[in-house]
Amino acid sequence: MPVGGSGPGDRGRRAAAVLVGASVVAGAAACSGGGEADGGNAVRLAVSPMGGTGRLRPDSQIDVRAHGGTIENVTVSARGREVAGDLSADRTRWQSRWTLEPGETYLVNATALGKDGRTRTVSSRFTTAEVTKTNNVTIEAPYNRETVGVGIPIIVHFARAVKDRAAVERALEVTADKTVEGAWHWFGDQEVVFRTKDYWPAHTKVKFEAHLAGVRTGGDVYGGKNYTVGFKVGDSHISTAGEDTHKMVVMVNGKKARTIPTSMGRGGSRMYTTTNGVHLSMDKEDPTVMTSDWMGCGAGCAGYYSLTVYKAVRISDSGEYVHSAPWSVGSQGSENVSHGCINVSPSNAKWFYNLSYRGDPVKVTGSNRELEPENGWGYWQLGWRNWVKGSALKRSVTTAPHADAATLAAQQGRGAGPKAPAKRGTQGN
Repeated sequence: MPVGGSGPGDRGRRAAAVLVGASVVAGAAACSGGGEADGGNAVRLAVSPMGGTGRLRPDSQIDVRAHGGTIENVTVSARGREVAGDLSADRTRWQSRWTLEPGETYLVNATALGKDGRTRTVSSRFTTAEVTKTNNVTIEAPYNRETVGVGIPIIVHFARAVKDRAAVERALEVTADKTVEGAWHWFGDQEVVFRTKDYWPAHTKVKFEAHLAGVRTGGDVYGGKNYTVGFKVGDSHISTAGEDTHKMVVMVNGKKARTIPTSMGRGGSRMYTTTNGVHLSMDKEDPTVMTSDWMGCGAGCAGYYSLTVYKAVRISDSGEYVHSAPWSVGSQGSENVSHGCINVSPSNAKWFYNLSYRGDPVKVTGSNRELEPENGWGYWQLGWRNWVKGSALKRSVTTAPHADAATLAAQQGRGAGPKAPAKRGTQGN
């Protein structure tokens, strides 16, 4: 790609670069001359990988260096697709940003300018090795082109255990049209979640790219492909439901939109207590069937129930919903009689159902049973410091498009260069 790029500067991929069927051609432009004849002012270009035989691992890095001059342009492509890279602030080094795709042939063309005013060009061609074991990915949230709530996480599941979490985390990129601080957090070795420090600003456009092709996730297992998801944060919907106040206040874009009478978990035991804390809306189901099977009480059991429930918005994996409950309208606003769900009237349920996005925060207060961070999308239950500790890199990132070092230098008046382009369970009723 051209030298002005965008993306994380942090690497950590320094695998040996051994060439398969490689060819390297170095030449000078018409006005170029030799280094000795020019008093050492001619530029020298070095491209790595450049020579030898064997297998080039996909997690190797393309490296271009200029000695006695500056890099003017680097283009790396594979089947017409450009490869992203970063140019150093002094324009003497270019490095590919992400790992390479397995079993792919790459073409590198680099041009540098010497102190004598003459240019030199180097071309290289190489092929990466095939891999036999890949680690496939499922993105639970968000969906591509989905409009989501301000609390939405990005949830990535791996088919195989990830042994090198840092390498994987470096390959995950979140950019947005508004700058927000966020961090990745690992839950075990097969799930990683991105959450912002504070809620997303309403109406933010976000792009998530998982540059996983060629990333060595552990042993001889590699990422098999790249993934891209674009989504939009919609209006801000933040609800607060008080178990002790028997009402839920719904705020839309910072203004009170509706106060809804509720009946919540009747208590008496943990299973009948609505969980306390920040939930996120996860799914919408209309209808859904709720049974007592979740507590080990099947058909024929004393206390068994099976109810068809309408306009249900799921907020946890322990079976909690905000849903229509015409049978408890008389208790809504005054008494808690549910098995743990937030009961509301049919008309209020319809309004809330139609309003809701996945990722809308629903905060429950007044309960003595805390929502666990891994119960559904209870990620906001972790404080920010503890959330960042769950990052393999122990750091937060911003969603602002990244400019490479050369562009930053140019913008700050330290040098010249091209401008970078912007880059479950069913609990009850």
